[in-house]
Amino acid sequence: MNKYLKWGIVGTIIAGGAIYLGINTFIPQVNEELEAAPVKAGTGKQARALNVKAVILRETSLSDEFFVSGTLIPDEQVDLSFETSGKITDIFFVEGSYVKKGELLAKTNDAPLQAELRKLESQLKLYTDRMHRQNVLLEKEAVSQEAFQEAQTSLAILRAEIDGVKARIAQTELRAPFDGIIGLRQMSVGSYASSTTTIARLTKTNMLKLEFAIPERYAGILETGTTVRFLVDGDLEERTARIYAIDSDADADTRSFTVRAIYNNGDGKLHPGRYANITLTAQTFRNAISVPSQSIVSEMGVDKVFLYRDGKAQPVEITKGLRNESHVQVVRGLSVGDTVITSGTMQLRTGQKVTLDEVK
Repeated sequence: MNKYLKWGIVGTIIAGGAIYLGINTFIPQVNEELEAAPVKAGTGKQARALNVKAVILRETSLSDEFFVSGTLIPDEQVDLSFETSGKITDIFFVEGSYVKKGELLAKTNDAPLQAELRKLESQLKLYTDRMHRQNVLLEKEAVSQEAFQEAQTSLAILRAEIDGVKARIAQTELRAPFDGIIGLRQMSVGSYASSTTTIARLTKTNMLKLEFAIPERYAGILETGTTVRFLVDGDLEERTARIYAIDSDADADTRSFTVRAIYNNGDGKLHPGRYANITLTAQTFRNAISVPSQSIVSEMGVDKVFLYRDGKAQPVEITKGLRNESHVQVVRGLSVGDTVITSGTMQLRTGQKVTLDEVK
């Protein structure tokens, strides 16, 4: 074979292989670039509508709610003790029972005082008669004004001494200062009690206080008279209490204010010391415009939503207000009746065609 013909055939084979390899390399790369290239919304035959959900804006009520924990405490509670020292002679109450205000609960020995009282009371008639006689004689000018005043003073002193003994006898009696449940007694009959000895604890439970703390940012918003909702462990019934006092200054460590609310516990189902989960409403906007949280797109510090207009997505910059678990208040940028797209927001572009699958 001619050597020139031989080299021609070899060159042809090499050139064909190079062309084949080049085509197989170039065409996939072009296809990948075409697939990766974004399709501009609304241009060309390849522009496709994105299926989305939307909501039509209406005025609604939006509340700023937050949750704290608290404790139920008694409306009133006192450790009962005698005003004076002495041996306990009687205990009249039953532990855990309900007692009325003024009811006699216990007593210490008052025998010496009773004897002294009888002595003074026996002199009362004598001193009274003496003053009347002096008065009659004074009217007849048979005695001096000074003698009458001495008799009058002696009677007044005797009556004061009687009142003093009665007051000391009252100190030997332990009476309930208010209606409530009396707890377990700490002393027995025959025990010696002093003014520092606790006999029992009295608790007023028909009204309970709900004590909790709120962050300082809410101190100027919550007011007395505000209603709070709460739940206690092991009870699914939601109850309400009314705020009646807010502490005047914040705790330096927690930066919070202590708040107390009053709860009517007339049925006696709740007891002091129980833990409570409290729901508070700081503010309520009656005619607010709000959007679902997932509809908001934040880019470079700017918040926006996409509106549905004539089959296309149009971005609108907004100013946010109050936020709760699912919605965000919009204070500027939207109006009642606007249709806000709530799904697929990360795929939306200005002017992109959209199809509404669901409108609320």
